[in-house]
Amino acid sequence: MAEQPARKTPQAREAQVVRVERITPHMVRLVLGGEGLETFDATEFTDHYIKVLFAPEGVSYPEPFDMARIREEFPREQWPVTRTYTVRAWDPALRELTVDFVVHGDAGLAGPWAARARTGETVRFLGPGGGYAPDPAADWHLLAGDESALPAIAAALERMPAGAVVHAFVEVSGAEEEQKFLTPEGVEVTWLHRGDRPVGEALVEAVRGLDFPAGDVSAFVHGEAGCVKELRRHLRMDHGVPRERLSISGYWRLGQDDETWRATKREWNAQVEAEQEQTA
Repeated sequence: MAEQPARKTPQAREAQVVRVERITPHMVRLVLGGEGLETFDATEFTDHYIKVLFAPEGVSYPEPFDMARIREEFPREQWPVTRTYTVRAWDPALRELTVDFVVHGDAGLAGPWAARARTGETVRFLGPGGGYAPDPAADWHLLAGDESALPAIAAALERMPAGAVVHAFVEVSGAEEEQKFLTPEGVEVTWLHRGDRPVGEALVEAVRGLDFPAGDVSAFVHGEAGCVKELRRHLRMDHGVPRERLSISGYWRLGQDDETWRATKREWNAQVEAEQEQTA
């Protein structure tokens, strides 16, 4: 058996906080810049993402920051932990990277950090990754998600071709969390206010209630995993949407922290897909 090539240690990028803006009560926007973005590019997809690196509490690393050295010299429990965030915008002329963070008080890791971030602070991250952009050849587009998917949905809306037929649904906690962004003429977002309802319930209800247009659809559906599971079943089984026309995945899962969800996400998604294929 041929030997497998050694897995390469990912190279971390470094940027500095240029601006901080509280765009809604629970959404903080960081604009990053600096020489570390000279070779960065996030123009291909609308769901480009980066993995922000955080040192565990009490751990510091030698400079210059080197992931390979850290993995060689530090025990695994002291390696940086990551949190994945969508690239809200990338300005190649100014070399500025915009990332939005959902903040719920002191809960979580990245949110509280973003809420405390100050101009000049150094941010290290991996990426970008990504895989979806609106297909200009599609007859119509479906965009659906909660707060975690809002940056990608906003980026997709801003890149829609002129004349595109779009049905966009975004579930947020309340009217105060709505955002304004540029959309093609005639395209509007249906904002769903969760209130005291379970996460994802309003989103599933809205998509199920859509008078499904005829023709080829390009769909982007992301958010809480349980909600995404229901919508995947609805789109694949009730409407026969081909797998290749769906960008669909759970960004997070209710009741699980980020590490636990990331450790089981691939297996969970594969199991859901297999179950739905068997009953199709």
